[in-house]
Formats: sequence, C-alpha cells, structure tokens
Amino acid sequence: MPRRGRSSSRVDRNALERDRRQHTKELFSRLGFLLPIPLSKRSLPEMLDQATTHVKQLGQRVEMLKQKKQLLEGSSSTDDQTTGIRDHMMGGAWLPVLTVSDLGSMLEVCVKSGSNKKFVLHQVIQVLAEEAAQVVALSYSNVGHGIFYTINAQAVSPRIGIETSRVHERLKELIF
Repeated sequence: MPRRGRSSSRVDRNALERDRRQHTKELFSRLGFLLPIPLSKRSLPEMLDQATTHVKQLGQRVEMLKQKKQLLEGSSSTDDQTTGIRDHMMGGAWLPVLTVSDLGSMLEVCVKSGSNKKFVLHQVIQVLAEEAAQVVALSYSNVGHGIFYTINAQAVSPRIGIETSRVHERLKELIF
C-alpha cells in the first residue's frame, strides 16, 4: 500500500514539472516575439542576451527622451555635456540648441533653431551622410519663433556604427 502512495506522488510531481516546463516554454516564446529582431532558431542564452540588451537600450532611450523633454520645455537642469548644449536666451531670441543621442546603431539629432539664426537643414543631412549615417526619419514643428527638428539616422554599417561625439562636434561647428 505505501508503494501506491509514492507512485501517485511521483506522477503528481512529474505532472507539475511538465506543466512548469510548458509554462516556461510559453513565456520564452512570448519573450521571443517581443524582441525587435526575430531570429528563426535562437538558443535560450541568445534570446536572454538579446532581451537584456534590448531592455538596456530601452532604458537609455527613456533617459534620452526625458532629457529631450526637459530641453524642449526649457527647464533643463542638467549641465552641458558632449551630447547636449543648454538653451540660452539672448535679446528675446533663441540661440540654437543641439542634442545628439546615441541609440546603438541609430542616432537621434534634435535641433531647436531660433528665428535669429539661419539654419540649413541639408547641411546637417550632408554631415550625417559624410559620417556614414543614413537619415531614416525627419520631423519638424514650428513653435512661436522657433523650429524644432528631429532627425533619426541609422548607421550605414551597423558593425561600424556612428561616432556620436564626432557628429556632435561637426554639427556644433555648423549650427553655432
């Protein structure tokens, strides 16, 4: 009789383990569909590595968007860094503001241009092209006497990438 109880508990444990494995498999499958670059057959370590990288990139994007929001609201409390220059007011007109954000193989350039400074957009695009970046999206909006430009560029070769500091310096020379 005691033997039957052990067999029953073993069957229960096997069923629980089978259910646990099935649930884990379903969760990893859902994770695989959430990743930006689907691979046909990827191993579990590859999928977890890609998910970790993706979450880190999303965190960096959130921080960059927070800084961009502060910059656009004019309440930026961060000090000037290589990726951004603080907004200054001079005689009631805006001086240009430039931010260059590295998003892995992508680059986001935000320019806040005032009415007192001529800004030539094609020159910015030319600098990006010379630095091996291809513009994939561009948007602008007129607000008061200023224009806000957002340019998203992708590295021509993702292996090589884009040197953000160099792009920032070249654009700073062009805009200021």
